[in-house]
Amino acid sequence: MSDAAIALFLERGFDGVSVAEVAAAAEVSKPTLFRYFPAKEDLALHRFADHQDEPARVVEAGRAAGTPPLDALYAHLLDGLGRRDPVTGLCDAPEVLAYHRLLYGTPALLARLHAYQAGTEAALAGALGGDPLVARLAAGQIVAVLRILADGNAARIAGGETADAVATDAVAAAGKAFGTLREGLPYGAAA
Repeated sequence: MSDAAIALFLERGFDGVSVAEVAAAAEVSKPTLFRYFPAKEDLALHRFADHQDEPARVVEAGRAAGTPPLDALYAHLLDGLGRRDPVTGLCDAPEVLAYHRLLYGTPALLARLHAYQAGTEAALAGALGGDPLVARLAAGQIVAVLRILADGNAARIAGGETADAVATDAVAAAGKAFGTLREGLPYGAAA
């Protein structure tokens, strides 16, 4: 269903396609469609929904293996960059670039993406555990770092660079960002 919807959205734009048209293309009824996808935006963002609790799963798996949360998340990010995972923004496959143009060019999709990111933060905070406020603060910072890194990679690729040309800088930026998470922000002392 979602693949049919995305194909239609890419062809005619998100606002140019009705839910009834998506249901017809997927050969299901509208009520069936809404059982799986509560809102039209969810049809386009299922790929993000599939990754919503990924940082939490990475932390839990790392903890089970004796790896600290930031180390597990950093290793997972480096693996994703190496695989050119679209979630990292370091992917120049034409279908991914088209999807990013759809996503970042549609205000309703961006708003729904924000809701998914809030869910990611909540799941990650739960996996981090400990003091609830500290866990929420840490999760917010980690999710923001992942988003900023992915957005930077995607912007360079949208600007015409290849994933291979951006890769070394992407890995360096990931190292710097996770170093900052480990050490804290450099704005605490008076200059």
